[in-house]
Formats: sequence, C-alpha cells, structure tokens
Amino acid sequence: MYAGASGLVVPVVTRGGLEVGDTGQSAGATRVSGVSVQHTPATKLWFGKVSNEPGYRSVTHHHGEAETGGYVLSGRARIYFGERFEDYIDMEESDWVFVPPFMPHIECNLDRNKPLTWMTTRTPENIVVNLADVPDADLRDWLDRP
Repeated sequence: MYAGASGLVVPVVTRGGLEVGDTGQSAGATRVSGVSVQHTPATKLWFGKVSNEPGYRSVTHHHGEAETGGYVLSGRARIYFGERFEDYIDMEESDWVFVPPFMPHIECNLDRNKPLTWMTTRTPENIVVNLADVPDADLRDWLDRP
C-alpha cells in the first residue's frame, strides 16, 4: 500500500506552500496538512500546521477519538479546559502539549499583536467537532490578559 507505481516504497514529500487546506477547521484557525490521508499514503496519522491570528480564540471543540500532540512553533498559547472551562494552561515557543481524545477545549493566542503557529499531529485523522461556544467573559483571565 505504500509502494509507488514502480513497486518501490518511497517517502512522500509535501513541499512548503503546497500543503492541503481541505481539512477540519474551526473559524479563525487555519489548518494545513503536511502528512494526511488527503495526499499521502498515511492512514493513521495527521500532521500539520495550525496558524492563529493575534488575539484569536477558537470556538469550543474537541477532536473526537483522536489523540492530539501539539508543539508551539512561535507565539504564546493558552488552552482552556475543564467542566466550565475554568482551568487553563499557558504555553510558549518550544512547549509541547498532549490533548486527550474527546476533551472539550478552547485554544487561544495570548498575544494581541503577533500570530501563533502550532505544529500538530493527530491519530487517526484531523477530527474537529465544534461545540456550543462559551462567551469571552466566562473565560477566566481572558479579557484582562496583558
């Protein structure tokens, strides 16, 4: 299944700028896949880049059965979680995060002036399930962040 037309198994390269944007999305987040079922022989892995504009916060969502690993490539991030999204963790460039399957959360760009870029991987695929949103005012420390 990983063999090319010649029968030889070879790596598949997605060139920068040619990533596939036809993937699960949440408003305000741009997800592009570098390795996915959309354009490689991968069947159990999604690996891509997620970009968030300054001050961005996602809608409430989860990633279904997918385990998610993230790496902050540039910028400052926050993830809200918990029963009423009362808990959060902050991250900065070079931090890694694991988000368990089916865990509702909200991803945020803490910086009001600079974009946030994540490298993200999911198994088995890039599943995005958007949920009913939570008002900004209900997110502890969001409106008065520096």
